[in-house]
Amino acid sequence: MKKNIKYLAILALGIIACEPEFDNPIDESGIYTNGTADFSKYVALGNSLTAGFADGALYITGQENSYPNIVSKQFAFAGGGEFTQPLMADNVGGFIGDATIQAAFPPRLVLVFDDKGKPVGPAPYTGDTSKTDFTANLGASFGNMGVPGAKSYHLLAPGYGNVAGVAAGLANPYFARIASSPTATMIGDAVAQNPTFFSLWIGNNDILSYATSGGIGKDHNETGNMDPSTYGSNDITNVTTFAGIYNQLLGALTKNQAKGVVLSIPSVTSVPFFTTVPYAALSPLNPDFAKQIPELNATYAGLNLAFKAIGVPERAIQFSTTSASPVVIKDESLEDKTAQLKAALTPAFGVTKATLFAMQYGQARQATAEDLLVLTSSRIIGKVNTDRLAELVVAGLSKEEAAKLSVNGVSFPLEDQHVLIPAEQTAIENARTGFNATIKNLATAKGLAYYDAAADLAQAANGGIPIDGGVVTSEFVTGGGFSLDGVHPSPRGHALMANGVLKAIKATYESNLPTVNPADYGTVTISNDIN
Repeated sequence: MKKNIKYLAILALGIIACEPEFDNPIDESGIYTNGTADFSKYVALGNSLTAGFADGALYITGQENSYPNIVSKQFAFAGGGEFTQPLMADNVGGFIGDATIQAAFPPRLVLVFDDKGKPVGPAPYTGDTSKTDFTANLGASFGNMGVPGAKSYHLLAPGYGNVAGVAAGLANPYFARIASSPTATMIGDAVAQNPTFFSLWIGNNDILSYATSGGIGKDHNETGNMDPSTYGSNDITNVTTFAGIYNQLLGALTKNQAKGVVLSIPSVTSVPFFTTVPYAALSPLNPDFAKQIPELNATYAGLNLAFKAIGVPERAIQFSTTSASPVVIKDESLEDKTAQLKAALTPAFGVTKATLFAMQYGQARQATAEDLLVLTSSRIIGKVNTDRLAELVVAGLSKEEAAKLSVNGVSFPLEDQHVLIPAEQTAIENARTGFNATIKNLATAKGLAYYDAAADLAQAANGGIPIDGGVVTSEFVTGGGFSLDGVHPSPRGHALMANGVLKAIKATYESNLPTVNPADYGTVTISNDIN
């Protein structure tokens, strides 16, 4: 059965994808001052949010629209010096390399349409190939030290920019391009530039990789593991560990009396990657799905009786013929009822079929409004899971029977990586709350500016942020605040972040700097014309 989530139909309302104008009209009669801050040498340290990563890749236009680059142009009105960035070689994104490298670092996403002009979703750019070679080191003196993928502890890790470690996943190619040596650290290279002013936005990835992977990693606030050298790529960093690392970072950055601004970490519910795909994604208006509802409900009827018999009637699965139905998911926080289901189903289904059903639905339920489906789940919901189909055929089912039991989110529960269940969301939020408490408390203790980026992004997700001529929201594609990967800001989103940073600096250091007009900055690219 083929099922597509048409979450882009609202594009018919129209999108403006203009290039930003950095020379925004400014009242030159105003007197701009630096206050007690010194902007002559600005270094921005962080991850992809600092680098200007957007649409699933790092590319020139995204870098030019990064919040640090926008801020640096405003610093220039009050003594700010030159601000440099390690620009990629093109607007394609990704890297030159073998198939493994290209798969790990693909080209940027662009919005594509079918031959009838209907939007069919973001897809990798195909008009050219990357020209960026991460083995070609550019030198270490860059104002923008944002490295996509970096977690808090990576900023202290020697060898994180070692080219030789990239293929094995032991180093980061984005840092390899600018590391001062194979054993350099990000914080070391940032401090070596002797900044007079810095920004630090780090900690997002310490929870984000867990979130975007549907919670398949470990929460080290639960395990108690405080050694990040043993963490998996999708794990949540221990809150106490983060606090110690963040304190070290600020200690190094302020050692020579530099002033700076730190940014808070936003909630996953502020990001369209987690809020776009509805939990009730199965519509009877889809003819492919509608015609299968009677057979599906008949099949699930026997399972529902078994659920009732073993004391979990709330797990019953049924699809509506009049309204959208929730997808079926696997909830690993539920008690596993495989053994009980097998016993209850065997008299009616036989041992083989009962075993298969019990294994498939032992922790299954339909999604609720409390579950968050990740954006990438839209690509697979309603489509046959070929791996599961093959397993069922090997187990003895005919290919036709196996196919009917292998439809993602319909007959085969969506797997962990596609859904954030409430327990996983709680783990993420608890860690985020702890991280943000550390960030704010240390900012206060060290007299640094604090920008609550999380609050502004929450406002974008709940009603929007007014700008000249409109409102910026977190709606996917049409909201204007986020790029096509659903996680990273668009140029307009970065402009809003830049203004927030500037206002925080003013409040702390009594500077007077011009803000920018977010309406002058673009949103998403709606074609393959990326240049």
